[in-house]
Amino acid sequence: MNNKTQEQTIAYLEFANDQLLSEIHHVDRLLKLIGLSDGLETLKSAALELIEEDTLNQ
Repeated sequence: MNNKTQEQTIAYLEFANDQLLSEIHHVDRLLKLIGLSDGLETLKSAALELIEEDTLNQ
């Protein structure tokens, strides 16, 4: 891979990272607005509890 291609790849990855971070922050804000106190962290904890509960019930 030459320098120009590497620079283009890095630029694309930086752009994609910025987009994903923006989307994550937006979803986190929405979750907090609907009452999940810590946003994504609360959602992740609830999902893990459901998975654990389902695993125990099988």
